[in-house]
Amino acid sequence: MKNKILITGGAGFIGSAVVRQYIAETDFTVINLDKLTYAGNLQSLTAVSGNHQYRFEKVDICDAVEVARVFREHQPDVVMHLAAESHVDRSITGPAAFMQTNIVGTYILLEAARTYWNGLEGEHKVGFRFHHISTDEVFGSLGESGLFTEETPYEPNSPYSASKAASDHLVRAWHHTYGLPVITTNCSNNYGPYHFPEKLIPLMILNAVNGKPLPVYGNGDNIRDWLYVDDHARALRLVLEKGKPGETYNIGGFNEKTNLEVVRTICEILDELRPQNAPYARLITFVKDRPGHDHRYAIDAGKIARELGWRPSETFETGLRKTVLWYLENAEWVEGVTSGDYQKWIAQNYEQRII
Repeated sequence: MKNKILITGGAGFIGSAVVRQYIAETDFTVINLDKLTYAGNLQSLTAVSGNHQYRFEKVDICDAVEVARVFREHQPDVVMHLAAESHVDRSITGPAAFMQTNIVGTYILLEAARTYWNGLEGEHKVGFRFHHISTDEVFGSLGESGLFTEETPYEPNSPYSASKAASDHLVRAWHHTYGLPVITTNCSNNYGPYHFPEKLIPLMILNAVNGKPLPVYGNGDNIRDWLYVDDHARALRLVLEKGKPGETYNIGGFNEKTNLEVVRTICEILDELRPQNAPYARLITFVKDRPGHDHRYAIDAGKIARELGWRPSETFETGLRKTVLWYLENAEWVEGVTSGDYQKWIAQNYEQRII
């Protein structure tokens, strides 16, 4: 029986959502392995940090010795690999960290998993899975029609997406060469509570309530498919439980929106929930487009719906309203992130072994 999971990147946005769900809804023991870069925030996990099912390991996935130790000491039944550098803009100005973490780190994790898996016997070896979480950005840019499927050729256009494409190919190779039982998922844009405010939706919410400009690249017509993070977390759990080794599953929200539509909808929700003297949309400001900005992403999530029975619970409207409300109601978390105090809190409490 699978009852112990190693989650890499569990202090990040998607990872913390997965950790919280596993602790709240299952009897799994969760080992959260995270380097705690700027995007790793253990304050997103305070609700589970004292739970007997939860363990935390401050480890860089590029540290082969420490990664091997984690496998040896914790003996996980399955692995969910979410640790990654993920912000496109940061990959443009500083690609080296993306190559190191997303490519080299994935290689080291695969080798540690392979060594560990080779030493397993019986049902533990048969049941072991390595679930690699990737992105729809590896497929490049779509025109005005069509959808990304699991068979879409890879055409990454940013250092970030290129590094994730490389990691996907490594995972595939370790399955076909060594037989490691892997599953890969490629998801669309996530949004929801606990999202680091450099990303579009939390940035727009926080800028708006503080009366700051709402910067929109180009003319705002770039299109993304939006997926509520808790829906994504449930999909990941389902794939790990029922997915077929060697297969890839696309996970999408069935919510194509232009960036300008997203920002305007946030403004409309804020006009209702926290009205000011003038509409928030007055703050929208168009800025120079970023290099290599893909025009449109849209995922065909038919395979996971047909084979595993998953569909998102939230529409874009219901999920976005929940997200805006969460940011309005969680000023302490927001202040900790925007001021950088969360990193001081982590350093102090981690050193004292309170976490």
